[in-house]
Amino acid sequence: MTDYIRKRRTLHLPITLSVALLTLNVTLMVCWIVILARQYYWSALAVGTVAFSLMIVGIAIYLVLTIKEVRLNQRQANFVDSVTHELKSPIASLKLYLETLSMREMEEDKRHHFYGVMEDELDRLDRLINQLLEVGRLDAIGHETEEERILLDDLLKECANSAATHQKVNADDVFTYEMASLRIQSRRLFLEMIFRNLMDNAIKYGGDPPAVHVSLFHNNKNQIVVRIQDHGDGISTEQQGKVFQIFYRGGNELERRTKGTGLGLYIVRTLVYLLKGKITIESGEGQQGTVFEVQLPGRLLK
Repeated sequence: MTDYIRKRRTLHLPITLSVALLTLNVTLMVCWIVILARQYYWSALAVGTVAFSLMIVGIAIYLVLTIKEVRLNQRQANFVDSVTHELKSPIASLKLYLETLSMREMEEDKRHHFYGVMEDELDRLDRLINQLLEVGRLDAIGHETEEERILLDDLLKECANSAATHQKVNADDVFTYEMASLRIQSRRLFLEMIFRNLMDNAIKYGGDPPAVHVSLFHNNKNQIVVRIQDHGDGISTEQQGKVFQIFYRGGNELERRTKGTGLGLYIVRTLVYLLKGKITIESGEGQQGTVFEVQLPGRLLK
């Protein structure tokens, strides 16, 4: 808790210092203008005013860049906290089950249950490591994968089933579909990573019990549009501009209940842009849940 308070305070110093410098510069500039205007030193007045103005602009830019840097450091600290928790939790669970299995004999069905839990924890570790690796090689993936013909509605259902398995829910109970049968020329790996992350998030934040509706259609701008709507609490307008930032997760890691690292939506946005597409969020007052809309320029095939 002490570290968290310290991270919050680091933002106060640059803001206080910048405001003080701005106030001092404005005061000096006003005094400069008054003194020189009374003595009719118009050339010196013009030069001094420009110099003071440039100083004020420089301080303002410094303040903005410093705030961005401090906030990035805070997101990185949150990321480290979340990854540490995500790594330690399955490792502790695996250690406990292995110790239990080695210390005493147990019934066959119970032993198989333990093996199943251990396998789930290993899968969880594997997914986390893969996600961390994906972030480090997003640019390289773009050069390694080739375009192919893809039946998009089938791919979306595969992603939904994969996300449901990950979240340990029944896909038939969670997902409903309203999809045209569309084939596109695109990169399969990109699409799988995009929609698996979005559907995983939709289940995670889609209410209790979760409910997710997936739409697929072709719009009048010659774009393929995928809409994924959950029925959760929604995303505030303030957070909508932040959720795609790397490491961003709202709130304090110590108080968070949902698992994650703050990388999923960053990966989604990066891959959508690499496909020359667009992703938007619809959420807020008068609307239940959140809609992520992905617009893809992929070539439509028959």
